[in-house]
Amino acid sequence: MRACRRFETAIGPLWLEETDGALTHVTSRPLPETPEETPLLRAAYAELTAYFAGARKTFSVPLNPQGTMFQKAVWAALRAIPYGETRSYGEIAAAIGKPKAARAVGSANNRNPILIFTPCHRVIGANGALVGFAAGLAMKEALLALEKKYR
Repeated sequence: MRACRRFETAIGPLWLEETDGALTHVTSRPLPETPEETPLLRAAYAELTAYFAGARKTFSVPLNPQGTMFQKAVWAALRAIPYGETRSYGEIAAAIGKPKAARAVGSANNRNPILIFTPCHRVIGANGALVGFAAGLAMKEALLALEKKYR
C-alpha cells in the first residue's frame, strides 16, 4: 500500500510517502497525494516537527529508500553523521570503502529520496562550501543552521 501526504513544516511544504509500512520519500517536490494519512505518516511528521523544534536529533520511523547498492551504502553513511556535524563527499566515500568515489557519492546524495531523515544536507565540499543539495542551497543552509542552533 502506498500513501502520500503534503505536510507544512518550518522550511515549507514537504511531501511524505509511505509504501508498505516504511517511509520511501520525503521531498520538497510535489508528489501525487492519496487520501490516506496513515499512522506512519503522522509519526514521521511528528518526528519532523520535533526535529524543527530542536527536540529530536535522530529519527525512528522505518525507512525504505529505493536505489542501487552503492546509493544505499552512501545513504546509510549519511544517517551515521551525527546531528549538527558535517562530512565531505570524500569522507563519505572513505567511510563506505570507496575512497576515490567522491563524485559518485555526490550523485547518490543528489538522488537521496528521503530528505532530512537521511541527512544529505550534512555533506559539504572538501573546502567547507555548501554545494549540491537537490532541494536548494537555501534549504541546506537553513537545516545546517537549525542543527547548529540546537546542537
